Amino acid sequence: MAEHLTKSAARNIFYGGSLFFFVIFVGLVVQSVGVAVKNGGNVSETAAHGKRIWEQHACFDCHTLFGEGARFAPELGNVWLRYGGDKDPETAREGLKNWIKNQPTRIEGRHQMPHFDLSEKDLDDLVDFFRYTSGINTQNWPPKISG
Repeated sequence: MAEHLTKSAARNIFYGGSLFFFVIFVGLVVQSVGVAVKNGGNVSETAAHGKRIWEQHACFDCHTLFGEGARFAPELGNVWLRYGGDKDPETAREGLKNWIKNQPTRIEGRHQMPHFDLSEKDLDDLVDFFRYTSGINTQNWPPKISG
């Protein structure tokens, strides 16, 4: 014999379930805002200008930043660390600036980055943006794809 759900029981399940998932939703929003505030604070004016340079030159057409953008060229969210910025900031800064200035490399068989005639200030600000992005806790995102 099949049991039928009464209107009262259905209403209680609906309201109880709605309340439960609303509480979960609020908890996740609070947690997400906490992480965003922790990661997003203290953006220097130079890093903000570097981000505008990144956008003006459409770097995301080739590169990814935190997994967003094209996958034609390397991920740049951790480029500051890959250049050793956590150990020797000045050498990393000069290395990144020189890499950008000396593009395209014209090495046969390699993807080529265009030459962006950037001023020293623009280059410094772009590197400040890369330095800022390397300090964001991405919780291991994007995942490393081996292959």
